[in-house]
Amino acid sequence: MKIKSFKMFSMAGILGFVLLTPFLHTFAQSLSESEIAAQEAKLKTEYAELEKEILQWQSVLNETKKKANGLDGDVKMLNAKIKEAEATIKAKNMAINQLSKEVNAKSNKIAELEGKIGEGKESLAQLIRKTNEIDSYSLTEVIFGSRNISEFFEDLDAYSAIKKAMQEHFTVVREVKSATLEERKKLDQKKDQEADARYVVEIRKKTIAKSETEKKQLLAVTKQEEKNYQTVLSERQARAAQIRAALFRLRDTEGIPFGKALEYANMASQKTGVRAALILAILTQESDLGKNQGSCLLSSLETGDGVGKNTGTPFEQIMKAPRDTVPFGSITNRLGRDWKMTPVSCPPGKKYIVGRGFGGGMGPSQFIPSTWELFKARIGPAAGVSADTANPWDPEHAFIATGIYMSDLGAVASSFTSERNASCKYYSGASCQPGRKPANVFYGDQVMQKAEEIQANIDFLKGV
Repeated sequence: MKIKSFKMFSMAGILGFVLLTPFLHTFAQSLSESEIAAQEAKLKTEYAELEKEILQWQSVLNETKKKANGLDGDVKMLNAKIKEAEATIKAKNMAINQLSKEVNAKSNKIAELEGKIGEGKESLAQLIRKTNEIDSYSLTEVIFGSRNISEFFEDLDAYSAIKKAMQEHFTVVREVKSATLEERKKLDQKKDQEADARYVVEIRKKTIAKSETEKKQLLAVTKQEEKNYQTVLSERQARAAQIRAALFRLRDTEGIPFGKALEYANMASQKTGVRAALILAILTQESDLGKNQGSCLLSSLETGDGVGKNTGTPFEQIMKAPRDTVPFGSITNRLGRDWKMTPVSCPPGKKYIVGRGFGGGMGPSQFIPSTWELFKARIGPAAGVSADTANPWDPEHAFIATGIYMSDLGAVASSFTSERNASCKYYSGASCQPGRKPANVFYGDQVMQKAEEIQANIDFLKGV
């Protein structure tokens, strides 16, 4: 009879559970904990020494900045930059090596956990199939299928053992699955930390290369007459003037000098904790998108339809009605603007297709009307005005709005991954994810590239 076979199977199921349970204990207590602790203690000591070295060179750098505009002072400042960058690279490479080991260890642990989950699920599937098979027999069939009463009760005991093993398997699989999710979370954090460290290394390498070049130029001057240094100084000051005067393009409003934009960005940074270069990069990105996509004018508050500002091309649902059209009417009315003549962003693409999204972004920060209304109570006071007079088309207000929103999105951590993910969220509402629809990684990467270039200009201005 079929029922005879489940005794052997029940023992296999119970054995599987017995083998699986100690795994959780092994998971909780890693075999290499003592080795890891020893390595961490050594690394912490070395890292602490490097941090002291970095602080020392930063102190030298701060002192030499006060003595700038002199050959000796500039050469010493460049040497301090190089030494500080080298110490930072060494510290970050040490951290990267440790993080790489931890990432590999956690990846292996996750693979092991997933394997156990698979085994547990297969064992459960077999137990469920066997239980269903046994449940299909009537009591009469079971009794007459046994050779004697003793064997009948042995079968019942084995059946009870299977039921108990099933419950225990369910518990184990749930615990292992929970442990796997926790390990994945830790793995993602370690990967982010590793990416941040690698980004700092790349930036510091560029700092060293640039400082070495500048130092060679200055040392070449020392071989000639001291007065030749005045030429170097004049060139530096001329470049600084060009950077400050360069037009900083803003979307749907007039551009402003970079020096003024930096002033707004620094103010927004002080109020929100978001790096000034990142705020400038976001607004630069929005400006470039504005140049590529053009601008639109709303023609109906009821439907949200409108036309291209420069072409007159009709667009359906530039804004989502009434979610954004109603607040847009309110915003323009209280600011004394004609909503029909106030530019907003066009929908994606040359011709709007239902399901691809709406336009309606206002001013440099490209807030849609409904979002602006949610943030105005914070934007206005930060800009020194009332909430109702916060203006999406005022560059100063736009910088503050971008800073507040990026802060909410997590950019205050000032790490590469936090700033990049905040940038992707600013564009699409989600962290940077390859293959995501709509695609958003390109936006985060472009913003971070712009932030790096802008930061270089900011650092140059500080050194002049």
